[in-house]
Amino acid sequence: MAPNLIALFLVFLSLQSHSFADSPSWVKAGYYYSGSEISASDIKATLFTHLLCAFAFINTTNYNIFINSSEEHKFSTFTNTIKLQNPSVSTLLSIWCGRDDSTVFPSMLNQSSTRKYFIDSSITTAREYGFLGIDLYGAWPRKDSELSNFGTLLKEWRAAITSDARNSNKPELILVMAGYYLKTSDSLSYPFESMQKNLDWVHFVSYDYYVPRKDNVTGFHAALYGPPGWDNTDSGIKEWRRRGFHSNKLVIGLPYHGYAWTLVNPGSNSVGAEASGPAITMDGSMAYKLIKSCIRSFGDKVVSLFNDTFVVNQFTVASTTWVNFDDVEAIKAKVYYAKKNGLLGYSVFQVGNDDNWVLSRAAQEVNDEDHHHKRRLLIIVLLTTLTVTVLLGVVHCFYHRGTRAKITRTLYSLGRYLSAPEKDLEANDSDLIVLSYLTIKVATDNFSKDNKLGEGGFGSVYKGKLRKGQEIAVKRLSKTSNQGLEEFKNEITLTARLQHVNLVRLLGYCTKKDEKMLIYEYLPNKSLDNFLFDPRKSSLLDWGKRVKIIEGITQGLLYLQEYSNFTIIHRDLKASNVLLDHEMNPKISDFGMARLFRKYELEANTSRIVGTYGYVPPEYVRKGIYSTKYDVYSFGVLLLQITSGKRTSCYYGTHENMNLLEYAYELWREGRGEEFFDPSLDDTTSPCKIMRCMQIALLCVQENSADRPSMLEVDSLLKNEAAAIATPKIPGFSINKNGHEEETINSGIKYYSINDVTVSQLTPR
Repeated sequence: MAPNLIALFLVFLSLQSHSFADSPSWVKAGYYYSGSEISASDIKATLFTHLLCAFAFINTTNYNIFINSSEEHKFSTFTNTIKLQNPSVSTLLSIWCGRDDSTVFPSMLNQSSTRKYFIDSSITTAREYGFLGIDLYGAWPRKDSELSNFGTLLKEWRAAITSDARNSNKPELILVMAGYYLKTSDSLSYPFESMQKNLDWVHFVSYDYYVPRKDNVTGFHAALYGPPGWDNTDSGIKEWRRRGFHSNKLVIGLPYHGYAWTLVNPGSNSVGAEASGPAITMDGSMAYKLIKSCIRSFGDKVVSLFNDTFVVNQFTVASTTWVNFDDVEAIKAKVYYAKKNGLLGYSVFQVGNDDNWVLSRAAQEVNDEDHHHKRRLLIIVLLTTLTVTVLLGVVHCFYHRGTRAKITRTLYSLGRYLSAPEKDLEANDSDLIVLSYLTIKVATDNFSKDNKLGEGGFGSVYKGKLRKGQEIAVKRLSKTSNQGLEEFKNEITLTARLQHVNLVRLLGYCTKKDEKMLIYEYLPNKSLDNFLFDPRKSSLLDWGKRVKIIEGITQGLLYLQEYSNFTIIHRDLKASNVLLDHEMNPKISDFGMARLFRKYELEANTSRIVGTYGYVPPEYVRKGIYSTKYDVYSFGVLLLQITSGKRTSCYYGTHENMNLLEYAYELWREGRGEEFFDPSLDDTTSPCKIMRCMQIALLCVQENSADRPSMLEVDSLLKNEAAAIATPKIPGFSINKNGHEEETINSGIKYYSINDVTVSQLTPR
């Protein structure tokens, strides 16, 4: 009896391990355009199974593959960069064929020798750059002869890939292509039989059916459904099936872009309305992130609507501009469609257009829901079977002596194995995991000194490692911490909803045994202050790395102030709260002091003063007023520190009577700004100049908050080296501005720049 139970349990475990992971047969692919503003390291690779780097091109003379020299470094590092995030992802080299705008691809098809040049070059290039597959984008046969030659190309290509794998002892390269919409009336087609046999799958290009630069009436460019006469994805996929291509090798396209049309008749905003061409951009195309930014900027004047008949989203601006695109609802509906119709998966175009990975997470959620449904069903079946078996065993024990003891031992063993496993913190970014105290204790080796990463007024931070190998950082608040229960709850509530590459990700928390612990992603290079203020480590931060850090902090603050659903003021931005990942990318951390505004609120007031000496603006200390200009002030202080390597806790100048801001302003005003900089820095090869950063920083720390630029303006000034910069006024808390030796605030409370210690109340000392 016991062996049977154990065998059944082992089957249960086996089914668990094989059924609940992402099935390799479900494709979650995404095109990364090398000209995109995001870098490969910014891609949330855990949301994909395959990522395609686009585009390589076909040489017009010898038909070899080439990559533009300006993009070559992106291709050469793409696979390694992506696999740092997700080792299981497969990368593919995407080759652009030109569609009907080029004769290179059709010309190559005509002769076996030119096909061989192309095939051999594609395999060599893919192997050289570390790609695991090849994608063909823009292939469109225009004549019957091309159709036959195209089929031959795919056959020869597959044979060459198989031969390459055999000779190199490496896995066969994946071979895929993009395929376009066909109408029933179209006489031309694809070589479907050869494609079915030789390709791993086809990306169905289910978008750009109607675009404002070609069509004189509005049309949904990526409708899933539509009435007769209107191109749509459902009719296109059905036509492919009718012509002999199987669903199980089709991957549906998910467009992360939309189009803006100029209406001829204002107010006539329905599909099919007369239009006079593109709006907003030159060709009308708009990345999803740009669309969402526009919606946010227009506020209540624009409302995005979901059309569940066509499965699209749309909105109108000032009755003259009509925009259609796919939002979360449309993306989810299309992934459901792919599953329901037996397709192989979905393919994103392009990943860089996503807005904080909202669409990619939505697509993944559909897949996760399907897995969870199967998991629940499997558990119910197995537990029912197990229960019946155990009950039969109990009955059996009354008829056989000694069986009862065996069953008891077996149930005890089952109890050990059936205990709740440690949850994977990467499983769902939107849901925080509640970890047990024992799990954290084991992960940190009982909070050993060897695992301590740092300590402050709030408590200590420990490095931990979970049983599955995931590294974490545990922030353990001390019983006497200034960060009390309110700040603890605040950090959980706020940080859980923030998802940005330059913000530290909160994974979970623990409140057992009177503990308050927060579990974060682990960042191996610790905090920025460990480098800036350490003479041995500061040399590792050359000017190029510091510019990258400045840009990252700027983008993080822009997200908090402009692009998240709410305006968030951090209120404790400083060098020790900027953490660095393995590539020295900055991530803003510690949101215990943060406050949330609704959009378009300008400022608020508090009687409880929090922050860090040296980073807190004057209006906050004097009157408790805080706004987005609070973080602008802190950013300015931090920017001065990044350029100089100097602390706020020291005094400077000939008589050592000036704080950091006064000293910087004095040197800048006298034209001696170079004396302020870290002497090891060299900006000669960088478009971002140190002196310009110093002037921007001084603008940020001006006494009057109205004089400080917004973070949008700061971002523009940093990126546009030709833009004029205003002349900074004297910074806040300057000793000599009124001839006084010190500034008195709040009824005799004196402000001193003591050190970089977070405080929850500024009081006399």
